[in-house]
This record gives sequence, C-alpha cells and structure tokens, in this order.
Amino acid sequence: MESSATKQQSIVEGTMATTENSYLHTELELRRQRLLAATRTDAHDASLHQLLASVDAALSRLHAGTFGICESCHDTIEADRLLCNPLLRFCLDHLSQDEQRALERDLTLAAGFQRTLLPRADWAIDGWQARYHYQPANLVSGDYCDLIESDGSFLFLLGDVAGKGVAASMLMSNLHGTFRTLAGQHLPLCELVSHANRLFCDSTTAGQFATMIVGAAHPDGKVEYVSAGHLPLLHVSASGVSSLEATGVPLGMFCTTSFPVRELTLAPSDKLLLYTDGLTEVFNRAGDEYGLVRVHSLAKRHVASRPEELLSACLDEIHNFSASAKQEDDLTLLVLHRSH
Repeated sequence: MESSATKQQSIVEGTMATTENSYLHTELELRRQRLLAATRTDAHDASLHQLLASVDAALSRLHAGTFGICESCHDTIEADRLLCNPLLRFCLDHLSQDEQRALERDLTLAAGFQRTLLPRADWAIDGWQARYHYQPANLVSGDYCDLIESDGSFLFLLGDVAGKGVAASMLMSNLHGTFRTLAGQHLPLCELVSHANRLFCDSTTAGQFATMIVGAAHPDGKVEYVSAGHLPLLHVSASGVSSLEATGVPLGMFCTTSFPVRELTLAPSDKLLLYTDGLTEVFNRAGDEYGLVRVHSLAKRHVASRPEELLSACLDEIHNFSASAKQEDDLTLLVLHRSH
C-alpha cells in the first residue's frame, strides 16, 4: 500500500510538472507572437517560418500531452534541457551526430566561462586565507563559490543550485552576477540576501531554488553569516569542531522570506569548512552514504591542518570511501582560515 508520504511526493511532483508546462506554454505563445510579428515585417525569411513551425509543433505536443517525450525512444527528455529550449524533440541519447558535436562545443564553452567566475587560487586578505576545490560532475556545474573583497572585509559565498546540467549552471551564473552587483551597494547581510532572493525568485520557475551560505568576514575575526537551507557550516578550532545549522530556507522558494543572520568570532588559526552535497552524498559499494557524521569526524582529525591539507584530506577520504566510483554530483569545498 502506498504511504501518505509517497502520495504527497507524487502530488508535489505532479504540481511542479503542471507548473513547468504552464510556464513553457506561456513562453511558447510569447515566442509565437514575436515570430508572427517578425514574419509580417519580412515575409520571405525562410528561417523565421521554420522557427514558427517548430513553435507550433511544440504547442501541439503540449495540447496532445506528448510534450517532453523523445520521438525516438519515447522516454522523457531531460527537464533542464526543456527549460532552456522547449522546442526539443529528442533526448540526449538520440541526438544526431551534428547535434551532439554542437552540444559538446557549447558545454565546453560554458565550462570555460564558469571557471572564469571562480576566485583566484591563492586568495588572501588582511589576516584571512581561503582555499577551495571545485569539481563538476560533468562539464558544467550548479555549484557556486565566490569571494568578494569589500573595504578591508570580504564576502564568502558557497551554494548549490537544485538540479544538474545546463539549467543549473545558468542559474549559478545568474546568482554570481546578482551577488556581485549587490555587493557593490554595501548592504547589511540580511538585506543583501533578501534582495538576492527576490531577484532569484523573479528569474526562476517553480521548483528551482538554491541552498547557500553567504557570509561576511572582518579583520578582527568576526564573521556574520546566513545559511539559506544549506548543509551545516563547520567551525574548526583548537577546542574542537562546531556544527552551525541552516538559519533559513533556500533561495528561490519564497520571495518575501527573511534570512536571520548569525555571528561568531574566529581566533587566529581557526577555520571554517563549507561544502556542497557532492561531499556528503558519496556512496560506497555497500550503499552507505558518507554523510555529515563522517565530515565532522574528518574535520576533527585535521584541526591543526593548513587549508590545503584539509582539502586534500577530504578528497582522499571520499576517493577511498567510494572506491573510485564515478562522481555523481558536483563537489565544491571552501576553507577559510584566520591566519593571524
């Protein structure tokens, strides 16, 4: 017998699918109107008429209930690809050779662009040092990592956009641009995250969200942070490891929610360890998850380690734990060290 939780999950998934179809229907109708206007201006442009036919065909599939079904294998087309391009008719496994090569070129360019958004590898400022590891599961990533200097202090950001692939990577780039723009206005942290959340809500569809830690670190060791539904932040010090839980819901879930700010102070040699679920959701051959307890234990064994040593220890441990299994999720680690 189906449990109530399973039934509820099915209802939620069905609602999200209906919402996405409604969103895509609106987008397709808008594109159709623009194409009709363009064909009235240039009635002899064959490419415009071809696009209009493709949009009409996609609308017909929506009305017939076959939208998002691969015409070759009749399996579902990847949702993130449909959100980027609602005209798709085939899943990744059944693209033509020319389409596959074009997609690979686009993904390679996107991956290169994403890497240009990362902080420099030897980042340091006024008594603070940062080291990170960024490892997409595929060419592009939905993980987000940034360090933004501001008047002697700095912002640190680490997040994970729901989903994978191109759609998640586009939202990650959206977040990067949003926070970089807002950072220049020198807002209090709670206002900064609230503004970013509203902008993110306005640019996403239902079911798209991001868990994030956004913090401000100061030369005297004081740290303010917001954890929007993200995994626990670890404060690593000589006296042990403290696990700091989320302070609010993920970005993009509710446009008007507030994000409480928490504070702590790091002594010289203390560290903060931030990570995405590419660390915690690694599985071994027996099906056991690496999990939060093992992350906490690892940090506790490396309280005296330098940031790069702590990163290496994390990577070595999950490599051994998973027995070199294929990486299933994006992995990003960030260590902040108060050096003096």
